Amino acid sequence: MPEDPVINELATTLVGELNHKNRAVATAESCTGGWIAKALTDVPGSSGCFGYGIVSYSNGAKESILGVRNRTLVEYGAVSEPVVREMAEGALRLSGANIAVAVSGVAGPDGGSDDKPVGTVWFAWSMRGPGGIATDTDLQRFEGNRESVRMQTVIHGLKGIRGRLPT
Repeated sequence: MPEDPVINELATTLVGELNHKNRAVATAESCTGGWIAKALTDVPGSSGCFGYGIVSYSNGAKESILGVRNRTLVEYGAVSEPVVREMAEGALRLSGANIAVAVSGVAGPDGGSDDKPVGTVWFAWSMRGPGGIATDTDLQRFEGNRESVRMQTVIHGLKGIRGRLPT
């Protein structure tokens, strides 16, 4: 089980709901390095709802694995709404899942800038539906050290999946 009780509870609840609703989830992670996938797969029964977790830490991985366009990376940077949108949609296409979450951010302690300070994280959730793929995005600015930013990212990502499941 995940070490953090909040993450453990969220992941356990989410895996139960995904399995109950016969839904599958995929992840495309950069700044969390696979922590969302780890949280999900730490839960017994997660194999019923989780098949794909892609860690695309480098821009090259975002391009070659997830299909993020080089033009998008050059124009907006890896920590941006257009990039996480393409990451989530790429993970959804690759996996055949019903929902995919993507995260890209500046966890620190270095790497921040005036427009993207440490703690800046972009999220995208892509859902497969009757009208095709729909994607929601969100920008968060978390406080704290690297571990704290990453933990908050995992929590927000898991909550976002859960909030987008059909009732």
